[in-house]
Amino acid sequence: MTIVTTTAPALEAHGVRRAFGAVQAVVNASLSVEPGSVTALIGPNGSGKTTLMLMLAGLLRPDGGDVRVGGLSPITSPKAARTAVGWMPDVLGTWDSLTCRETLVTFARAYGLSPADADARAFSLLERVHLADLAAQPARVLSRGQKQRLSLARALVNDPPVLILDEPASGLDPRSRVELRDLVRELGTEGKAVLVSSHVLAELDEMVDDAIFMSKGVTLGEAADAEVARARTRWRLVAVEGDLGAALAKASRDFTLEEVPQGTAAVVSVSGDADAAALVAALVGEGIKVARIAPVGSALEQAYLTMETERR
Repeated sequence: MTIVTTTAPALEAHGVRRAFGAVQAVVNASLSVEPGSVTALIGPNGSGKTTLMLMLAGLLRPDGGDVRVGGLSPITSPKAARTAVGWMPDVLGTWDSLTCRETLVTFARAYGLSPADADARAFSLLERVHLADLAAQPARVLSRGQKQRLSLARALVNDPPVLILDEPASGLDPRSRVELRDLVRELGTEGKAVLVSSHVLAELDEMVDDAIFMSKGVTLGEAADAEVARARTRWRLVAVEGDLGAALAKASRDFTLEEVPQGTAAVVSVSGDADAAALVAALVGEGIKVARIAPVGSALEQAYLTMETERR
């Protein structure tokens, strides 16, 4: 007998909706985030992303639909479900009189850690987000980017299996953005389920395993997945010299010509690295000096620009 084991989603939503008076912020949202994965939530301003995240974090009650965190409902099991989620809002609220260390210790104690464990946890997290040298400084003196890093540490204080991050890179300098990207990937590798929202799609492309698109309060599902998959097949080909158009016409048809060659440049669609390599070999065989071939920018950005119809 073969035993098949399956891993339940760490975070899921089905047909969730939420209105504020006459404004329907989330109309119909569904998603699933697996343990050990990093998933992007993408959409224009006003598409309902933050409202959806608040419902997933158990901080806002849906008008309808179902939310589950590790199989638990934030409505019927609020304490257990909320304890399983680390929530990072787009703006950190701080107590002006508390230092960075005291902020984390306060939250750790609220989660039931002993004074010694809370202090050790705070120190460890401040080191991980590169704020250890500011541990004794009041949070009010932090820059926007430093507050973002403290907010991420606060979301991690109880070591939750699920992380929901709303615009975590906002206000970060380039080095801090790279460090954040690496840290989020580390958290996924450690087994955490991470849902992250950001408008910087090129950065998300290097950070996430999957993406969920929202528009006008609705998650777009398979149509968006297909657009991302198509965008990932697009490669830009640049040659130093030679009749690229004629050479492409003679090459194998394991590619699709996306844009008519303009001089020595063209955009083609190939199914993967092997087909890209085969295409380059065929072009070289035709006497084309290929300078470079690489994916055309961010697949998430391309997919977003293809689908995006609203501006707010």
